[in-house]
Amino acid sequence: MAESSKKRRRTNTDDLPFKNKLKLDSTILQILKDFSTSSSSSSSSSSSKTLTLQDLSLPFSCREVSDLSLSSVQSNIESLVLRIAHSILSGNGFAFDVPSRSATNQFYVPELDRIVLKDKSSLRPFANISTVRKSAITARILQLVHQLCIKGIHVTKRDLFYTDVKLFQDQIQSDTVLDDVSCMLGCTRSSLNVVAAEKGVVVWRLIFSDNGDMIDCTKMGMGGKAIPPNID
Repeated sequence: MAESSKKRRRTNTDDLPFKNKLKLDSTILQILKDFSTSSSSSSSSSSSKTLTLQDLSLPFSCREVSDLSLSSVQSNIESLVLRIAHSILSGNGFAFDVPSRSATNQFYVPELDRIVLKDKSSLRPFANISTVRKSAITARILQLVHQLCIKGIHVTKRDLFYTDVKLFQDQIQSDTVLDDVSCMLGCTRSSLNVVAAEKGVVVWRLIFSDNGDMIDCTKMGMGGKAIPPNID
């Protein structure tokens, strides 16, 4: 009776619906190569027709952000600090000109399938009691990002918050000002070398190269390979 039940269970396992649908590794690799070839050819054909904000006759000016190198981000921060120092020495104090990220200052461009910011901005003066703390946080974030550019390292948003907990008090405040800084410098947040925390893992039949190391996800056990927050 026990042997018949074992045979029955084995037969049921062999008859799983997905067991015969698994393809060989060589077949999967060939499919991926064909897909990569077709996508690269389509992207190359469409790259010649890529539009930018300058090509569109928009009724208002927009702010365009881009991926900047570390040297460009560092140069933009230093130029901003020099303007602030000149304003202080002139007796005018200093204030940050922060682009508005409110819904009324956002505009959808259907030709680019992108949401852009209009030219509306607000001043964040240090001498105003209502904005003095946020101005201090902005200056501190600029200092930390400048250090990251010099050292050439990445940190998570959580690490950035823990560098000055007394000033930031809450990570939401440091995250918000970090987005303001990226808009001020005209770059993406990833260009500031501040990334999100690791989320998710990769499992199953996948082999990829990570900074020169071949990672085989089939040999990572039950935990899998953690997805890195940056793509260095």
